[in-house]
Amino acid sequence: MIARRNFLKTIPLLAFGLSLRAEAAASQIAVRKLHSFGLRVTDLERSLEFYQDILGAPVQTREADSATLRIGHGPQFFSLTTTRPDQRPGISHIGLSVADFELQRVQSQLAEHGIRPIGPRSYTQSPTRLHFWIDGRHSADGARLRELFFADADSVVYRLLPEDPQTSGDHKAGAPAGLFEAVDINHFTNFVANRDASNRLFMGLFDKRYQAFQGPNAPIIGLGDGLQFLMYAEGPPQPEHPAGYIHHVCLSIRDFSVAAVQAKLDDYGFTGGGKFFNTLPLTYWIGLRMPERGGAEGGTPEVYFSDPDGIPIQLQDTSYCGGGGYLGELCEQIP
Repeated sequence: MIARRNFLKTIPLLAFGLSLRAEAAASQIAVRKLHSFGLRVTDLERSLEFYQDILGAPVQTREADSATLRIGHGPQFFSLTTTRPDQRPGISHIGLSVADFELQRVQSQLAEHGIRPIGPRSYTQSPTRLHFWIDGRHSADGARLRELFFADADSVVYRLLPEDPQTSGDHKAGAPAGLFEAVDINHFTNFVANRDASNRLFMGLFDKRYQAFQGPNAPIIGLGDGLQFLMYAEGPPQPEHPAGYIHHVCLSIRDFSVAAVQAKLDDYGFTGGGKFFNTLPLTYWIGLRMPERGGAEGGTPEVYFSDPDGIPIQLQDTSYCGGGGYLGELCEQIP
């Protein structure tokens, strides 16, 4: 819920959303949920072991330089791909599930929103802004699958997939026990050159609404069941990211407790005192989102750790929606 004292701060953003919907003429893509994501890593074997230790994520598919791992009971998953010499570790793309996915129709919808086609390319390559492309991979049974990717104005890459539990390959049994029981993908925070333009594009493209504000000029776009979201922020430019980039992914876990999470990270060998930017490998840090940023009185705790390549990952309770309350669980769709 939006506190009364913060309501007046939201008026410009409410007007922005109303204007957006009044102007929208192109058809929207029926995005349902955050479905998957990709990580570029320097040592595939090391990262496989790490994420199985931390999340208990079973390997679903495996190739020479890549692997996919399931999140919870699926169909959510993430991929690990070995970096090329010209790449840095990081989050390569965001996967979104689309209801009644039909490749030709979705291509037409992207074109209506000014996202143009280019030839086949891979999300491991440097993306072209405001373009989409079709790539392919093999499923667990050897069939060739066609997949649709697009890059926004800041070169952030998105992967559109059908609502199909088999898109990530076979669900192998015997998942290892991890430090945390990951249930789902909660959100992504993206740093971009123009936050308002990014919000305008994705609210129009996916027909979504704001569900909370992390400050008067920091809305978040709700997805799925009201717990997932995308956030766009204007952050400090970085030489390796001249346009925009995906800073971190948040996973929801069961039995969230700051003290318990911290104790497990300490026992595993993480070092406290990590930083939100310029993150060192295998560190963690705990932030408090205060009322001026939409958090609870006394602060809403937000927990982060970094993997062996320094990629930041956030962990929150299964009720976290980016809003108020101690667990960040108080949100509502803003008309």
